[in-house]
Amino acid sequence: MTKAELIEKVANDAEISKTAATAALNSFIDGITHALKKKDGKVTLVGFGTFTKVRRKARNGRNPQTGATIKIKAKNVVKFKPGKKLAEAVK
Repeated sequence: MTKAELIEKVANDAEISKTAATAALNSFIDGITHALKKKDGKVTLVGFGTFTKVRRKARNGRNPQTGATIKIKAKNVVKFKPGKKLAEAVK
């Protein structure tokens, strides 16, 4: 599902305009992004899941074209753990 398809679904389900649905979805995404930028970034949506910011350590990797060893820098990544309802729904 694309962002446009999600906006259309939200607009239809909530019986609001696509403009309002777009604003709501953008606000939702911005809120999650802002919360994850904090030091101990974590967003929990009960029944849906939890987004957490995790620090990935620096490590060595391999260039698949040349086989040469390369250094991969440490960085923050976002992990998602599905909630019970979501996990059961997609079984």
